[in-house]
Amino acid sequence: MKVAKVEITAEVQELVETELRKGASNSRIANLLNLPYKEAVEIIETIKEDLRPDVGDEIVFSFRDEAMEGIIEKLLTNSAIVKINWTNSAERMHDLVEEKTVVNFKDIEGFKNQINEETEDLKEE
Repeated sequence: MKVAKVEITAEVQELVETELRKGASNSRIANLLNLPYKEAVEIIETIKEDLRPDVGDEIVFSFRDEAMEGIIEKLLTNSAIVKINWTNSAERMHDLVEEKTVVNFKDIEGFKNQINEETEDLKEE
C-alpha cells in the first residue's frame, strides 16, 4: 500500500494498528514512525480505515457526543453489534440506546482491553 511519499510496509501497518488499539495519539505514532506529523496522519488515517476489530474486543466509542463502551458480539461488513457496558458508559444514554447497538468501525475511538493490558504491564515493571 502506498500513501503520498511513504509506502506502508507490513511492519508500519502492525505498529500503527497496535498503537491505535492502545489509544495512542497521532503525535506519539508519528514519533514512533520517525515521520513528520502531517505524513504520519495520512498513514494513520489510511490504516484506520482498514482496521477491523475482532469479536470480544472491548471498544470505546461516542454516541451523540457521549462516551460509551461495549464488547463486540458480532461483526458485520463495516460495523459491529456491541453489547453496551453501562458501568463505563454515559448513564443518560440509557433511554436512547438499547442493551445492544450497531457501531460503525469508523466510530470506534479505541480498544479498551489493549489499553488495560498496557496499564497492567506498566504496573508490573
